[in-house]
Amino acid sequence: MKQLTATLALAAATGLLGCTNMTPQQQGTASGAAIGAAAGAGIAAIAGGSGWTGAAIGGIAGGVAGNMKGRKQESQ
Repeated sequence: MKQLTATLALAAATGLLGCTNMTPQQQGTASGAAIGAAAGAGIAAIAGGSGWTGAAIGGIAGGVAGNMKGRKQESQ
């Protein structure tokens, strides 16, 4: 489990390095999806469900919310 956690942390850090040339909408989508996936996996694990399913649902919901927020920032 520790190895999986370290791998996920490294993947998240590596993914954030590519955000420098992204538009606010793209950054919002990526960060929203990452935060949503982490939250979804955590909530599913606490509730006794599948962490992968929680991560998938949270990632989709977070990506949509982040996309909407980023689009709003671009229009201002």
